[in-house]
Amino acid sequence: MNSGPALVEPDVSDREMLLFQQLFKQHIGLHLPVSKKALLQSRLGSRMHELGLRQLSQYHALIAADDGGTERQRAIDLITTNETYFFREQSHFDFLGNELLPAWSSVKTLRVWSAASSTGEEAYTLSMLLDHYRPDGSWSVFASDISTRVLSFARRALYPMARGQNIPRQYLKRYCLRGTAEYEGHFLVEGTLRRKVEFAQRNLTDLGAFDDGSFDLIFLRNVIIYFDFPTKVQVVSDVLSRLRPGGYLVVGHSESLHGMNLALEMHSPSIYRKPE
Repeated sequence: MNSGPALVEPDVSDREMLLFQQLFKQHIGLHLPVSKKALLQSRLGSRMHELGLRQLSQYHALIAADDGGTERQRAIDLITTNETYFFREQSHFDFLGNELLPAWSSVKTLRVWSAASSTGEEAYTLSMLLDHYRPDGSWSVFASDISTRVLSFARRALYPMARGQNIPRQYLKRYCLRGTAEYEGHFLVEGTLRRKVEFAQRNLTDLGAFDDGSFDLIFLRNVIIYFDFPTKVQVVSDVLSRLRPGGYLVVGHSESLHGMNLALEMHSPSIYRKPE
């Protein structure tokens, strides 16, 4: 009896792990420690099963090939996708609403970059705040990620209600449309706000390939933890070259710029200002 494609072998060998470590480091700068063997298996296992592959080495050969770009991007999408939610790490948005945006009320236009935007919650959170404090529309948000899959999700702007639990009631009422029928249990970000956010694929380890201009505020949160130290320094330095003097860089609460020789002033832990 034919039982379909063979099951993916359960264990990840050290050699297989090394192959994927080298591949992800080469293409996106990702440092995948040996402790992430289970994550590698769980994230790629279903796709390998779809392709009828038993061994990770077989899948690696597929995505490492010269003509493997499409499948390689799919593997990158599977490995890098992380669930997030609106108003994550609330203190950063308190800083924006209570200090920064009021202080910048006379600035003619503001450009903000959500540099590791994942499924878009961070970018739309920033947009809600910007629209509330700058209702004349003199702002824009540029949002980027390495994963094409999460960018497609972000552009759709349709989220499970659970992702919006931290959205203040006034913002929920103003900017979110409750789903009905087949969209029950979801909400859609309001169209005017959606149109103020541009989503694009960017590799943080290869920013020189694009000229996206400069920004007043950059959120680089919960991504540099995935890089080794030299790559962190490179990425943060390249990001800072796109931050205007007097602008602010925000990193995740669990991240540190300690030991990096950067021209930054610490405003508070995880919030930094670029001197003028």
